[in-house]
Amino acid sequence: MLALPDCQLRPIGRVECAVPDAEIPRRRRELVSDIVIADAFADGLAGIEEYSHLFVLFWMDRQPAAPVLLAHPRGDSALPLTGAFAMRGRNHPNPIGLAVVELVARTGTRLTVRRLDAFDGTPVLDIKPYDHYDLVPDPRVPQWFRDRAGLDR
Repeated sequence: MLALPDCQLRPIGRVECAVPDAEIPRRRRELVSDIVIADAFADGLAGIEEYSHLFVLFWMDRQPAAPVLLAHPRGDSALPLTGAFAMRGRNHPNPIGLAVVELVARTGTRLTVRRLDAFDGTPVLDIKPYDHYDLVPDPRVPQWFRDRAGLDR
């Protein structure tokens, strides 16, 4: 058996979003919300305005306790059963969310961002700048993803 050490995470802030939870998935592309950073981490925001986009890692605290490691992507039974680590979604052993967001504005410890698909009150674990090291020009993805994204048209 593989022995793994325990990990401890502490939130650095929280999401404020006026959109009801049920509407967030379908409104994700234009959704504007705020990330409010705790005062203890305010110095960590120095220079963040220089970036147009950020990675936001958050804790999906409203997820069921038991992950489903094999599921249909996007809940679509027409798609093949796929392992949790081979798809993006909520059914992971650790409910860590990841979003690339556009930084719209910073006001003190408040970051206004676009495209963060996190619910109001969601704990934010970390923020990292998105830069050219993160660009992948043509990543390999499953055919079902290409079909849904219209990549072969």
